[in-house]
Amino acid sequence: MQPRNMSMSGVVDLAAVKAAGEAKAKAEQARAESARQGGSGADAAAAGAVPPSALVIDVDEAGFERDVLQLSNEVPVVLDFWAEWCEPCKQLSPLLERLTVEAAGRVVLAKIDVDANQMLMQQFGIQGIPAVFAVVAGQVLPLFQGVVPEQQIRETLAQLVQVAEERFGLIGLQVDPGAEGAPAAAGAAAPPAGPYDALLEAAVVALDAGDLGGAVQAYKNVLADDPANMEAKLGLAQAELLSRVQHVNPQAVREAAAANPRDPQAQIAAADLDLVGGHVEDAFGRLVDTVRVTAGDERDAVRVRLLELFEVIGADDPRVSAARTALARVLF
Repeated sequence: MQPRNMSMSGVVDLAAVKAAGEAKAKAEQARAESARQGGSGADAAAAGAVPPSALVIDVDEAGFERDVLQLSNEVPVVLDFWAEWCEPCKQLSPLLERLTVEAAGRVVLAKIDVDANQMLMQQFGIQGIPAVFAVVAGQVLPLFQGVVPEQQIRETLAQLVQVAEERFGLIGLQVDPGAEGAPAAAGAAAPPAGPYDALLEAAVVALDAGDLGGAVQAYKNVLADDPANMEAKLGLAQAELLSRVQHVNPQAVREAAAANPRDPQAQIAAADLDLVGGHVEDAFGRLVDTVRVTAGDERDAVRVRLLELFEVIGADDPRVSAARTALARVLF
């Protein structure tokens, strides 16, 4: 279970573009041809290979059709909508760049600065950043919004590559690892790890293993030394949310909330489920309404939970800003 929508179910709507069997045969043919032309760096260059640095590109409105729509007929293009002022973007973008290079030509990452490309932001209906989409054979697919664990992103990209190959015959670009911008060769000195990289990695490993308690503790260990660490704060909020809903009965929780609209604990439990299911506005609205009809310690408990859910989504998300305004109205 995850706090943000990373569903690939929308991909089925793209299947009609090409027959799956024909596309798969095309992909196999192209791969075989690529293998015959591959080999040394010189061979790869002659075959039109690109350096790894070319897999991550900056895109604007003027070049969108060429750099994204046309390119998506050769390789899935992942769109990263970001801004310089967006702190979560500074966590997600480097991760997307690294995973794109690791994919070795199976995907291309197109970075779009929303401040400089407001029209694209509006056309994609983006309500908050970071926001990530994919374009496959000219078809747009929403992937996820906000910062999510690395393993979930890996799984999403793997599904995207599979769909692009089997349903559209896209095998991606040929990459020349020896070209400028390639990662350091094996045995070269790695860049020094940050002071909390090991603890943050331990938290991600614990999340992937379903050890939510271990993930919570790992994030708390980071925050004990570095209370302002944004990655740890976001990770802790997500891990605690998942811990709370891990063993609940969703039907029972929702029935209790419907039967007791003024019960703060019932509404808090339902709001957790709303958020995990991707219904962000519903979760926020439910708790704002509960603050309105409660008082004293009960009201404070609801308010505190709402602030915790704000941490899960991120302060830069417009839905958080709107909910903060609504909360202020009912409190004051």
